Amino acid sequence: MTEQSRPQELPAGLLTDPEMIDACRVRDFARVFRMVKAKAGIYPSMLARRCELTPSRVGEVMAGRRQLLHMDVVERISDGLRIPGHMLGLARRPWETPPHLGVTEPEAPQEPEPEKNATASLPGPDVDSILALTTRTPLNTATLEAFHSSIEDYWRRDDQHGGAALRPAIVGQLRYVVGLLGENRPAAIQKGLYGVAAELARLAGWTYFDARQYNQARAYFTEALQLARESDDRQTMANILSCMSLQATYQDKPADSLAFVTAAQDQARSAAGTTPRVLSMLSMREAFAHATLGNRGSTHRAIGEAHHHFEQIQASDHDPSWVNYFDEPKLIVDTGIAHGRLGEAATAEPLIADAIRREDHANQRGRAFHSFWLARTQLEQGKIDQACHTATQALESARAVASERVTGHLREFYDQLAPHRQEPVALAFEARLRALLPSVSGSIHP
Repeated sequence: MTEQSRPQELPAGLLTDPEMIDACRVRDFARVFRMVKAKAGIYPSMLARRCELTPSRVGEVMAGRRQLLHMDVVERISDGLRIPGHMLGLARRPWETPPHLGVTEPEAPQEPEPEKNATASLPGPDVDSILALTTRTPLNTATLEAFHSSIEDYWRRDDQHGGAALRPAIVGQLRYVVGLLGENRPAAIQKGLYGVAAELARLAGWTYFDARQYNQARAYFTEALQLARESDDRQTMANILSCMSLQATYQDKPADSLAFVTAAQDQARSAAGTTPRVLSMLSMREAFAHATLGNRGSTHRAIGEAHHHFEQIQASDHDPSWVNYFDEPKLIVDTGIAHGRLGEAATAEPLIADAIRREDHANQRGRAFHSFWLARTQLEQGKIDQACHTATQALESARAVASERVTGHLREFYDQLAPHRQEPVALAFEARLRALLPSVSGSIHP
């Protein structure tokens, strides 16, 4: 593409406009197109050419009579209007990488070009209309089960590798499911779709939370809460509120954290069929909030309630899938972390160490978090050799997962190590850190 034919970029003021950011986030192309017309002077006919749509289609979108749901169309809009991929929940677009940073692939041998066949030519700009017909296929319980299976796979891969690479697919599927909610369907299927959409929005929020992009995370958590409320799914609402409580703890907003988890417990108690495992998990989130506030007595009470609820779990309980992660090792490690947040390192250390020995090795992010917590409790007790040894082991898990939260725990430990930075074992840890995670160590200064 020549410099003259490359699409003109949108004004920076438009791309940073909060309304434009929100419209792109939810893929409200009626708003996007109207703002592009008003603030960039790109009229419908030009929009159509740049996005490979028909002018009538653009007009229908701007009038709110049509939605654009398919990923190929979203990508064409991103490329044609030069909207950065992350604003639309897409991966980084090829044109966003400066030419001098691109990788030049060796040219492959040229194959003879086959004779063009008019009947086999690519579809024209109306491909989105053709594909839209497929979305009207009747949905059934098997379709919902397929959605849930993909969500479970997202969560598994998020635990193993972090959610950054998954986010475009998650957000794209979320927008697709939200688009399906506008059609008339049997009540049971519609309620199931709301549940799928709520869980996808929570998962999207979680990936932003793990990346420490807290404003985006809160926006998706709020969307998830609204979707769960539409179907009066109070247990899911409780889970979403508990995620918001945990995020507030990370943001050092313990009063907000306590308010969110209290609301989560209210929702759970008012829901039919809430299981002891759910109540146990929520009590532990309450313990985190109290510990961050420094409320020792309330923290110990909440920990006791978490263990009491956990003891009531029966094999016949019908737990929601999202709470299955809260097993006995998770209860124990969270108990240790709550004590650690209170400064009770001697109590926390054996609990966290025991849980690490018993937890699933496939959950790389969890093992990294918990190992750094163990190293911190050991360091607070003056066990410098043990702390650095534990932290060095944690680096192996940390480098396997892309997570800003993991990086944050690493930085916190490194800062705590400052008084001992010249100790041989601390120097060895720092050397290992720089060897395994150069991108992290480059942002850490003695």
